[in-house]
Amino acid sequence: MAGIYIHIPFCRQACHYCDFHFSTSMKKKQEMVTALAKEISIRKNEFTGQNVETIYFGGGTPSVLTNQEIEFLINTVLKNYTVSNNPEITLEANPDDLSISRITELANSRINRLSIGIQSFFEDDLKMMNRAHNAQQANECLTEAVKYFENISIDLIYGVPGMTNERWLQNVDKALSFGVPHISSYALTVEPKTALHNFVQKGIIAQPSDEVAHEHFMSLTEKLQENGFVHYELSNFGKEGYFSRNNTAYWLGKKYLGIGPSAHSYDGVSRSWNIANNALYLKAIENNELPAEKEKLTVTDRYNEYVMTGLRTIWGVSITRVEQEFGLLYKKHLLNEAANFISKDLLSLQDNILKTTPKGKFLADGLASDLFFINLE
Repeated sequence: MAGIYIHIPFCRQACHYCDFHFSTSMKKKQEMVTALAKEISIRKNEFTGQNVETIYFGGGTPSVLTNQEIEFLINTVLKNYTVSNNPEITLEANPDDLSISRITELANSRINRLSIGIQSFFEDDLKMMNRAHNAQQANECLTEAVKYFENISIDLIYGVPGMTNERWLQNVDKALSFGVPHISSYALTVEPKTALHNFVQKGIIAQPSDEVAHEHFMSLTEKLQENGFVHYELSNFGKEGYFSRNNTAYWLGKKYLGIGPSAHSYDGVSRSWNIANNALYLKAIENNELPAEKEKLTVTDRYNEYVMTGLRTIWGVSITRVEQEFGLLYKKHLLNEAANFISKDLLSLQDNILKTTPKGKFLADGLASDLFFINLE
């Protein structure tokens, strides 16, 4: 099983918190679509003997593409790769792109999963984040989208400065009222070189509080589990049968191909990433070159990644797999370092699987880094 991720590096405007790679100029959009198709073709031999089960349009804002451009890229994948009979094909979309006519167009395309960047149903939150849509568009697009798509995920951001827990739960309740089967939710974080970072530095916006984010996270977890959602990854909640197949493959260490500027790829032993510059990417592809850097992962790298992704998910970290794939030294290290967190009820060890407890879940990334193996040689 393998997946293909296609990065669409364009947005109508820059969200204040975002540090992903994108351009707000659409001038090179057609040229970029042609280049993406060319990279898809050039790299077909990297997936020999692999069945592609997921195609994911991420960004940026993939919904700025026309349906014809999306179909062109999907057809290029189908021509060059062995694709399963029922692949999950996801399009990340913003509410301002999802008019009724656009939703019906997408429903008649090969896209079978929408991931909609709602972030908040409150107008002042959206303005603070500099989102391209407003609260009315968030409501209207979901009202229509659920009529045509069964498999919908929405994004929500918690830990927004000044947002009470009561107001946060109003956001969650609003999301639940649409009956969507998947919700991804992330804490507002202040990334370097973003507008939000600048505003926080100048005191225009308050520094997001870890305590508030933790309270919102615990309320979200409780509310969604009461409503039949499985908290299957730190930031992801899905009804049974609606977990993101694309993202689940990442967390379980499956192979994936990243197409487009800044996109990452993983083949099981090495990782590569394309240059995060549209002009340089276009020039390289035009010259039949892959504008990528590559690193071969050491045993320690692979162990650390497995611990990091495993602790974020319901599948946890298999002690048996650690010993089989990485060796006895890594198993002993893991059990030794985990003992302290088990005694504090932050981690649990059952049936040879190490997992975060409800108390430890919010701290998963920090716990993982404490379990990393540091090779000092």
